[in-house]
Amino acid sequence: MPANEKSTTRPAQAQGAQPGREGAMRPEPLAIRDSYRGSEKLLDKIALISGGDSGIGRSVALHFAREGADIAIIYLNEDEDARTTQSLVEQEGRRCLVIQGDCGIAAHCRRAVEQVIDNWGRLDILVNNAGEQHTAAELTDISEQQLRRTFNTNIFGYFFLTQAALPRLAEGAVIVNTSSVTAFRGSKHLMDYAATKGAIQSFTFSLAEALAERKIRVNGVAPGPIWTPLIPSSFTPEEVEHFGEKTLMKRAGEPAEVGPAYVFLASSDASYMTGQFIHINGGGYISA
Repeated sequence: MPANEKSTTRPAQAQGAQPGREGAMRPEPLAIRDSYRGSEKLLDKIALISGGDSGIGRSVALHFAREGADIAIIYLNEDEDARTTQSLVEQEGRRCLVIQGDCGIAAHCRRAVEQVIDNWGRLDILVNNAGEQHTAAELTDISEQQLRRTFNTNIFGYFFLTQAALPRLAEGAVIVNTSSVTAFRGSKHLMDYAATKGAIQSFTFSLAEALAERKIRVNGVAPGPIWTPLIPSSFTPEEVEHFGEKTLMKRAGEPAEVGPAYVFLASSDASYMTGQFIHINGGGYISA
């Protein structure tokens, strides 16, 4: 069995709408390994995670919870996935606040942060993670509506949520942004998506510089092909069946292989890191 502790076989499948449902995937993504042992790296911290209902966001929520943090997640409309994540966090012995809404709307981001403050009085860790992607064969196939929607979710949402959270972040707080391998090598079929992920990279560098005097660290994770609901809701069944095979490891990764990087960046283990990205892509950066 490979390091992700489950079969890498993924049959051809598709979902008709984004952001996709984790409960409909076969096999379902692995959010956290049974063998992962927490060591109170985030004990009693308060974390807010956008897109925390499924995929990488769920994995981050569960890893943070196993490390002792209480979790608030923001999700768009995947009610069942959000309830599942909440239940899994609570099984780790931590509290979980579930907040429904669109991070591309600034007012919703402000309301989400205030809900966290109203419930727990502070915010220690912000994870900007919500995202969407749509394939297009040519640049001219990308409609104005698609372009605006992708940017609204993937980068405007990061700005809005960070703007809402900043007045509540004290010295020692941490921000972690989810980018993508496409920010560093491009993607001819995901041009608008890749452009937003490049913007996230620059946003992370700039924010790290701006917040250094406040002693708030800002870093990011740039995953490659990871088995999340975005995949069957973005690609054709045939593409899903071969997803990740172009990496050096010849497979897609599991969210459980990404979540620990967020723990590292959010914890004191990364106390001398800011303005940095961790790349988790199975060698996809240099092989695809």
